[in-house]
Amino acid sequence: MIPTFAHPLSLLSLLSVPLLIWWWLRRRRGALRFPNTNLLTQLPPGRSRTALWGGAGLRAAALTVLVIAMSGPRWPDLGTRLETEGIAIAMVVDVSGSMAEPDFDWDDKRTTRLNAVKEAFSLFVEGGQGPKDVRLEGRPADLIGLVTFATRPESACPLTLSHSVLLRMLQAEQPRSLPTESQTNIGDAIAWGLHTLDSAGARRKVMVILSDGEHNVPPPALKPRQAAQLAANLRVPIYTIDAGGEGVTKEPGAELPLSPATERIQGERTLQAVAKISGGRYFRAQDSNALLAACREIDRLERREIQSFQYRRYFEGYPWFGLAAFVLLAGVHLLEMTLWQRVP
Repeated sequence: MIPTFAHPLSLLSLLSVPLLIWWWLRRRRGALRFPNTNLLTQLPPGRSRTALWGGAGLRAAALTVLVIAMSGPRWPDLGTRLETEGIAIAMVVDVSGSMAEPDFDWDDKRTTRLNAVKEAFSLFVEGGQGPKDVRLEGRPADLIGLVTFATRPESACPLTLSHSVLLRMLQAEQPRSLPTESQTNIGDAIAWGLHTLDSAGARRKVMVILSDGEHNVPPPALKPRQAAQLAANLRVPIYTIDAGGEGVTKEPGAELPLSPATERIQGERTLQAVAKISGGRYFRAQDSNALLAACREIDRLERREIQSFQYRRYFEGYPWFGLAAFVLLAGVHLLEMTLWQRVP
């Protein structure tokens, strides 16, 4: 197993080792004043050359091992390996009043749009088999967070690997019924989703937003196209799922200045523009089959082969390298005081 280093930049210090050894070889040594050295030339050759180059070699080895110790070498414990795909997903779900419209079927039972979304997203996250033998693999290695929105966005669950908690929070959501809380604020919801993804670090980040209507919250709410441009700048693709019916269900307390057909067309165009600007894709989901097909396609598009692994525990090597450097330095000093002793 190839080691990794906790502080790899420290290895650049190895470049100084040859310079230090060159300085040690060229340094001025002590000498004895003697009027005539001719008598000394007749003596047999000693161990001076061995002492010189042996001392240089051992010092170079000690410095090299010491630098390696400073860089923090470590070997991963294979028994604690975790496979990772490096994906962070923000699920942004519309919970406005129109999501209570019972125009979806799930397992041949009539249900509301929001309940169908809960079932489809549960399969997307945990995996399993849905209606008509549709099967999803799940996303066990991905960080997933949940943002809900109506008139205002709310963070229902931050990014987490504990998907059971996430799904419990999703199942607890209900359509907003108060007139002041039942509009559709897509722009601010996207911005809130980007804020949720910010904690994912270097992982790839994607957003899945599901809505059934047109953005109908006036300024200062962010416009959907403006929010999509922010996502594009951050390289976060947005997959938009349009769960609206043929017409528009009137939100409680909301005005419809346009005809239902016109507003439905505007809602489609808004979600299409958000997906296009951010580099994602738009999906039309008028029933449960189309909703599951959209989730399955997003799962396929964001399925990456495992490129790397994470480990919970490492075997640290720096103590052994530090001990080896100490032994080498102590050894060279011991030799220079005994076998390689020089006079003076």
